[in-house]
Amino acid sequence: MNRRAELDSLVPERDNAGCVPEPRDWSRALAPLRAIEEGLTRSPAHWQVSDSVRAWYPDTGSVPGARRVIQHQAAANGDKRAARRVLHAPFPHGYGQQACRIAGMRTSLKRTLDV
Repeated sequence: MNRRAELDSLVPERDNAGCVPEPRDWSRALAPLRAIEEGLTRSPAHWQVSDSVRAWYPDTGSVPGARRVIQHQAAANGDKRAARRVLHAPFPHGYGQQACRIAGMRTSLKRTLDV
């Protein structure tokens, strides 16, 4: 089965921006396929950001802003500069456009513009 068919079988429906309509429909098996579709190779840094975004959502019902993700990463590893790199380096098209989409989250236009 090719990657596109595999992706379509996991998530049959996506919106025009390529986002999963409901975050609860996302699975960890989907993330590497979405990363390939985005032209990225998954790394531990990708998982750190995805896990931070997914952990934030149940409590707030929203996607955290880039600053919140950086603060969370800095609290976890003690280095704000490294946390900023973890957020920005693995996602060349930005947190709002790639990281949230790969994590199975919808992001608002404001989040896309803020980053």
